[in-house]
This record gives sequence, C-alpha cells and structure tokens, in this order.
Amino acid sequence: MTWLELSVTVRADQQERVELALEDLGSLAVTLLDAEDNPIFEPAPGETPVWPTLQLQALFDADTDRPGLLAALLDLVPEFGPENVQFRDVADQEWTRAWMDTYQPMQFGRRLWIYPWNIEPPADLGDDAIVVRLDPGLAFGTGTHPTTALCLEWLDGSDLAGKTVVDFGCGSGVLAIAALKLGAARAIGVDNDAQALTASRDNAQRNGVSQVIDLYTPDELPSCHAELMVANILAGPLHDLAPQFAARLQVHGALAISGILAGQEAELLVRYGEWFEHLQVATRGDWVRITGVRRKI
Repeated sequence: MTWLELSVTVRADQQERVELALEDLGSLAVTLLDAEDNPIFEPAPGETPVWPTLQLQALFDADTDRPGLLAALLDLVPEFGPENVQFRDVADQEWTRAWMDTYQPMQFGRRLWIYPWNIEPPADLGDDAIVVRLDPGLAFGTGTHPTTALCLEWLDGSDLAGKTVVDFGCGSGVLAIAALKLGAARAIGVDNDAQALTASRDNAQRNGVSQVIDLYTPDELPSCHAELMVANILAGPLHDLAPQFAARLQVHGALAISGILAGQEAELLVRYGEWFEHLQVATRGDWVRITGVRRKI
C-alpha cells in the first residue's frame, strides 16, 4: 500500500502553526526532521528542543487531490509558495523507517522515558526509570509534540498506583501505556481512528501491558468511573466533551486536557469550571495544558 507524502521546510518558529495546518487538512501523521545539520543531544528533563530549520513530512491517503491540498495549505500558510512544497509516493515501510531513523529517546518528568522500539535503553538509565517502547505506526503521539510532552509530564508527577486511567484520543497509546508503566492498574484508550487503535494495541503488547488496557471507539465506550482522565485532542472537541468527561470521572478524580492553543484556554476554563475545581494552566510554547479535580456537585 502506498501513501502520499507532503514535505515542507520551515523555521522552528513556524513549526507548530504549519503542523497544525497539516493536521487540519487531514494528515494521518507528521514527522519532524532536521533540514540542515544541527544535532540535538540529550535534552534536560522537561525540555522538548527542535532544530532551527525543520522539514515536516506529512502523510495523506494516496488518492488525496494534490492540487487541492497544495492550494489549501498555501491558503493557511500564505508566506509559502508552491516551490516550498514537494510531493512523493511512499510505501508503508519507507514511512516507518523514516520515523525509526530520526526519533531519539526523550525524558519526561523525573522517571519517564520514551524510547523507539528499535533502540535499547542503557543499563545505567537509573533504578527508578520507567521506559515506554514505542512505534506510533500511523497514529499521533510520540512525545515530540508539546501537547504530548505536557501530558506525559503530568502523568509522571501523578499518583497512579492502583488506579484506572482513561486516555481519550489515545493515538499511539503512549499516554495510556505510560500511565500503566507508572503504576496504574488499568487503562482505557479511546479513539475514533482504527489506525490509532491498532497502533495502541501493538504498543501495549510491545510494553507487556496488553492484558490491562481496553481500547474502544467513542461509540463503544462503556460506562466507567475512572480516577484519572487525560485527553490530548483539540479545543473544539474538548469543549463539547466536557460533560462526558465529568460523567466518567469519580469525585476527586484528576483530569488533564491538552491540544489547546494559547488563547483558547479561557473559554475552556469557564466550561470545565462547571464540574472541576483547582483548575491550573501549564504552557509549552504556543500550547496549553489544563488540569483539574472533579468536584462534588
């Protein structure tokens, strides 16, 4: 099976806006590559560095209308011209190999590490280190995006022992799997994309947690009263789903939502304030995470 790959070179300060535009246009995955020769060494805890100049490679269905896609991208990012954008057909194996060749291990919070499945962690990583082995396949979520990083750091700092965690919009399953490896007793992953559920299932097996994770589409999700919920999606769906999130979290349950652009948080704080208290905002670049606690009503 082949896919359509769109490549565009951007500056670091353009990356988030262009990546969001590609996602809005229906990209199945976006990979970030160094456009020049600027190696990134092991980052400090909590840092998510990027190169000064990047190449964004976005994956679309093979039958996507190329002229229409190009016109829509240039409309969303008018400073680019057609000469900045390239298309090519790629096979499944090529896309997977590109991810494995460029993604490096990253640390989130104090204990948590995300490693590509083809790189072995060193023996001296630390006695309390928690390692998630990941291959995202065609699903979103490696930790390189600021919203995923914000959620991973929240999980690393949370008390998960023996608890049930819901990961709404699970993508690659990275948040649900991280929660389990950090001590959660059970995780529930939810996504409306079949590729995401496949990737989550494969990664759960890769990390030895397939017996304690349940995966559903939103329509199939049964009733539950979890102790924690994390949702890394977009502001619009987060607004609409607030009542459902409140209904699925037990009183005093913890919530983290992200996928929120700076400037969108004010409306969500009002919306979630109907059911949640102790709401707090954390930022990473142009992205926001909101956390809170389910209050008794």
